[in-house]
Amino acid sequence: MTRIDAHQHFWRLARADYGWLTPRLAPIYRDFGIDDLRPHLAAAGIAATVLVQAAPTEAETEFLLTLAEESGGLVQGVVGWVDFEATDAPQRLERLARNPLLRGIRPMMQDISDTDWMLNSKLEPVFRALIDIDLGFDALVQPRHLPNVRKLLERHPALRLVIDHGAKPGIAVGEREPWATEMRRIAQETDAWCKLSGLVTEARPTWRVSDLRPFVDLLLESFGPERLIWGSDWPVVELAGGYERWWTATSELLRPLDPESRERVLGGNAVRFYGIAGIS
Repeated sequence: MTRIDAHQHFWRLARADYGWLTPRLAPIYRDFGIDDLRPHLAAAGIAATVLVQAAPTEAETEFLLTLAEESGGLVQGVVGWVDFEATDAPQRLERLARNPLLRGIRPMMQDISDTDWMLNSKLEPVFRALIDIDLGFDALVQPRHLPNVRKLLERHPALRLVIDHGAKPGIAVGEREPWATEMRRIAQETDAWCKLSGLVTEARPTWRVSDLRPFVDLLLESFGPERLIWGSDWPVVELAGGYERWWTATSELLRPLDPESRERVLGGNAVRFYGIAGIS
């Protein structure tokens, strides 16, 4: 089965729409592109990726789609951004989705102060359009959002939703509740998926696999290997040990799984969730 990195980014600082990316993040405050990523993928035996937006603009989506088209098949899908609050947001989605490489949309909800934003009735047409067009919804959320993620899926049970970065639990301080209870409820009561990504940046700089294990075990127990999707969150992961260290930790954390289940998490589930064609 083909291994896929289901969550990575490219950016060019000159585009100037990455509000969060400042010089204080020195290790990643530079351009990152496909040639920077290739050695990491080769070392891990990863054949394809899903490229995820890092700026809240539709120009970012167009930029990423162009990079995907130029990747020679390495980028098999793009998760873009659209202005959910625009009156013509469904039409914008339809236009962007004419490019078959667009496989999902991600509003940057972690940066929106209103925790209830996703439940605003004005956004309902956009969620219905996502379902009708068959695009995935990447939920970039924190633990404070989890009750609302469940409510959103009660309203739209057909919405194909994946929780990015395990909802960013408090690994650095060992805080599992109420995160653990809410993640269990979402897994039990909805068809949501979850990304095994972005966890090391929520841990202490000196993190060990043992720091991650209670959180990863909870995700495995709750979502199972059938609904858990691995991603690197590169190049953000360079702030917390780098691609290879996270890949090695993943191998250790998934060791209890049988080989078939491991390969689902490491690639097969990305194919299923994002509807990536031509890969098995």
